[in-house]
Amino acid sequence: MKRIEAAILRTVLYGDVFHFPMTVPEIHHFLIDDESASLEAVQDTLMHSEVLPTWLHMERGYVMYGQQPDLIELRLTREAASTKLWPLAQAYGRWLARLPFISMIALTGALAMRNAAAGDDDLDYLVITSPGRVWLARAFTIIMVRLARLRGVMLCPNYLLDESNLMQHDRNSFMAHEIVQMLPLYGEPLYRQMRTENDWTRAYLPNANEPFYPAELYHMGWGWRMVKRLGEFLLSGAIGDRLEHWEYQRKLRRFAPDMQIPHSSARLDETQVKGHFSDHGHPALQRYYEHLRACGLGDVGDGIAENEVDSGVGAVSKTPYNASIRQ
Repeated sequence: MKRIEAAILRTVLYGDVFHFPMTVPEIHHFLIDDESASLEAVQDTLMHSEVLPTWLHMERGYVMYGQQPDLIELRLTREAASTKLWPLAQAYGRWLARLPFISMIALTGALAMRNAAAGDDDLDYLVITSPGRVWLARAFTIIMVRLARLRGVMLCPNYLLDESNLMQHDRNSFMAHEIVQMLPLYGEPLYRQMRTENDWTRAYLPNANEPFYPAELYHMGWGWRMVKRLGEFLLSGAIGDRLEHWEYQRKLRRFAPDMQIPHSSARLDETQVKGHFSDHGHPALQRYYEHLRACGLGDVGDGIAENEVDSGVGAVSKTPYNASIRQ
């Protein structure tokens, strides 16, 4: 199998984990390899490969693992649900951006890939906050969550980082996808900084240098900037420090039992609130590696051996992807 054939196969297999048949431009953008490839090379390989038809099927412009025509209808249904949710996601992203100590808002999760399960699916956000105010910022977002729930909208700003802690230490295919798939809605300079500090993602997704889907960036008007700055001024200094520490300790006690859940990827400290108590990455990686083994791509995917997948531990790949292909 040629290197680019293996990269295409890996990419479609990863999409299949999420029941997501892919278009050719999506395969190119999210190509899983440690070397870049052109769109033309991906198109040509899909058209002329003698190996890929063993596993992949193309229908109605979508490429999928095996013949699963129902997945196309599922994708179209989810795209319609995502279209319905998109204006809400942008509107609530703007409201979150207006809160004190919020420096960046990015849409994450299924909606960022236009793959929302239903028209009332959760709206997932990654939030970057001012240094030393991640817990106060979270308290403000929870107020917004509760207000949105009264209107039947489920907001999930479940990952907050302060500006001093942008580098991600869990390095695997799942985390790389989460980073490159996020769509900045506010605070583009910090989005760029986060991408730069997590440049390790290029070893997994070398073509995904920009967001695949367009998103309108919010530029806050003068009035809201003044309101936001006033709130930050009132909670600065010693008063804000004491409130930040109190809220951190209070929630640490509250979430202590949840931190013991097996395979939890939650992280709670002074610089981050990662409320992923039920880790979606662990089962996704397990299914992905099962696919890889079924297609003869070896027992090691992106640097995580089988026992590490079973324990939920990630590692950085030191071996080129094609080293695990059966010759």
